[in-house]
Amino acid sequence: MFRSALSKTASARAAIMSSPSTFVRNKHTLPALPYEYNALEPAISEQIMKLHHQKHHQTYVTNLNAAEEKLAAAVNANDVKANIALQAAIKFNGGGHLNHSLFWENLAPTSQGGGKLSGGALSDAIEKEFGGLEKLKGDFNAALASIQGSGWGWLVKDASTGRLKIVTTANQDPITGDKVILGVDAWEHAYYLQYENAKVKYFDAIWQVINWDAATKRYADTSKSKL
Repeated sequence: MFRSALSKTASARAAIMSSPSTFVRNKHTLPALPYEYNALEPAISEQIMKLHHQKHHQTYVTNLNAAEEKLAAAVNANDVKANIALQAAIKFNGGGHLNHSLFWENLAPTSQGGGKLSGGALSDAIEKEFGGLEKLKGDFNAALASIQGSGWGWLVKDASTGRLKIVTTANQDPITGDKVILGVDAWEHAYYLQYENAKVKYFDAIWQVINWDAATKRYADTSKSKL
């Protein structure tokens, strides 16, 4: 899901720039969830999941498609000013699409192993870098709580050192250098209907439904993937 979204966004922009007169752009689409909207309760309510997926993520997809259509027209017209003006919309909505596509994969119902980290390379790396899963959770939640306004928290594999680290990004800025292992949405729309202003409770609860199997696979794939 996430890789498909990333590939479509990158290839669409490259094709627009390299062959504006012949390129036929494939539109981005809202990915289906791999579980029911109520499957993550009580950690994340059905109401929030429906709103978050059907409304918020869909809006990023819709606006990204519109921005890319305008970009294609600007490139065809050799309108450099319009091209430049569209970059912010593409970054914001493209980032929103990429980030949310990954976020849905990051989650799993407890009945399907959500919240359970098995032994293996990722578990060993977390132990080495943070001193264990509980310490990682504490450090990650502290990073999430430090975000001013809207943003995301990420566990990534540093592209230079190969070590795990926690980083945050503002708004819908995606991770573009390091290798993403997992990400948590810290925007109000991800929690407010359920947790109101007690966002730290959301940060605590989401670990109950983190899909560690997906994160472990992503970690194993980092040496052979551009994710």
